[in-house]
Amino acid sequence: MNRLWTKYPALEVCRADIENAVSLIVKTYRAGGKLLLCGNGGSAADCEHIAGELLKGFLSARKITDPSIPEDLRAGLQGSLPAIPLPSITAAFTASINDMDPSMVYAQLLHGLGKKGDLLVAISTSGNAKNVNHAASLARAMGITVLALTGEGGGALKELADVAICVPERETYLVQEYHLPVYHYLCAEVERTLF
Repeated sequence: MNRLWTKYPALEVCRADIENAVSLIVKTYRAGGKLLLCGNGGSAADCEHIAGELLKGFLSARKITDPSIPEDLRAGLQGSLPAIPLPSITAAFTASINDMDPSMVYAQLLHGLGKKGDLLVAISTSGNAKNVNHAASLARAMGITVLALTGEGGGALKELADVAICVPERETYLVQEYHLPVYHYLCAEVERTLF
């Protein structure tokens, strides 16, 4: 995956943050934590995509060696890294936006599912999505680390994050075009390290 830097040379400006994000995710998993992901629109779809790469093998088959799992089941499974895409919890999501201030939806879900030692992956192309930023603020109060994926400048989200990857674009679709190879790199490097 080192081709990230040759294929997308503009991302060199956030290379240190990307590498710090890999370390942060690995640290979270090694300590028994999980990832909780939030974002809106295309960023909500990115939450699903990231979870899909982590919950089963991405670039490798991730063999399971746990002897407590019967051998016939082990043969059909792949190693999994826990990741919950908050936009996908439809019933709780829609109940929250119906009954509460809609900008609190991700904070509400985080409150119910998160714990100290987890990692919130907060995705906002502008860095100014209120519902994402409320979740990031709550995460800090709960002792949950925050990784932000955002655009140039980072908006308010950058200040709420422990690590912020601010790709060098401002236009929404261009930011999203950079987010895809960034999170593929993160998933690949985490998998390589842990499996």
